[in-house]
Amino acid sequence: MTGPLNPDRPTGEFSLIDWIRRKTGVGRSTVLGIGDDCAILRPTRDSDWLVTTDMLMDGRHFRLDHDGPEAVGFKALGVNLSDIAAMAGVPVAAVVAVALPKAHAVELAQGIHAGMAPLAAQYGVDLVGGDTNAWDGPLVISITVLGETTARGAVRRSGAMPGDAIVVTGPLGGSLQGRHLRPQPRLLEALALHQAAPLHAMIDISDGLASDLGHILEESGGLGAILDADAIPIHPDARILSAVDSRSTLDHALNDGEDFELCVVVAPDDASRLIKAPPSPALVHRIGEIRAEPGLWLRTRDGQLIAINARGFDHLHE
Repeated sequence: MTGPLNPDRPTGEFSLIDWIRRKTGVGRSTVLGIGDDCAILRPTRDSDWLVTTDMLMDGRHFRLDHDGPEAVGFKALGVNLSDIAAMAGVPVAAVVAVALPKAHAVELAQGIHAGMAPLAAQYGVDLVGGDTNAWDGPLVISITVLGETTARGAVRRSGAMPGDAIVVTGPLGGSLQGRHLRPQPRLLEALALHQAAPLHAMIDISDGLASDLGHILEESGGLGAILDADAIPIHPDARILSAVDSRSTLDHALNDGEDFELCVVVAPDDASRLIKAPPSPALVHRIGEIRAEPGLWLRTRDGQLIAINARGFDHLHE
């Protein structure tokens, strides 16, 4: 571990909090940020609030000794912003709780902040508080992001209907090549799509396309879906991993997870229109259709249907 990232090195918990406070600005929805027992936010009257939390742990979601604290900070905030994108919301503020390893705790905190700050600035997110602890265990970070809906409301997982088209916003698979550390939340894409067409259901692809689409099917009343094998966009990273582990690139695209693209369900006519004239900055790939009969199936080029056994990430079974 090298020296501190900032010359004005905090010397204890409260000076670290003050350091973070001085580095953090506030925006339109924040009345009071860091410094009191609670932050104060002032929601608008014509929107709902969105709340999401993700916890990341060293050895599970990242390797601190290999990836470094800035990558941890970027990923921890990015995955939460992706959840806001999945409901076509606008992020407003975040609170951050960390359990820091005692050795180099201050430098780690500064590095984590350095990773979060550019992403927060890019999307207008105020860092308004949290909690800081140090212990003899590994790094753990938990971020809660508050967002608000637009006038069109939130897009849920539960609105898919038989006959709907399934689209995704980008190529999938192979995120372990490094993309999982630099999630690019599709916030602007979600808002553009939401403005351009009625979105029936949406989810961000964090646990794998097959698993996450399965959540939409379940929440929409136990529907099914058919995915067209040749239509699923494959990321070049999936091809790199396939050459190493002999799994097919399609298997990687279906099950790797942490792509953080959006899986969107829309009426078929709207899907065609969005593909023909995608609203910037969104790109749309049509990959399948919703059907009334339960089950998730893969349709091959010759029309054969193969049952998909979702093998996305599950914390309690990995």
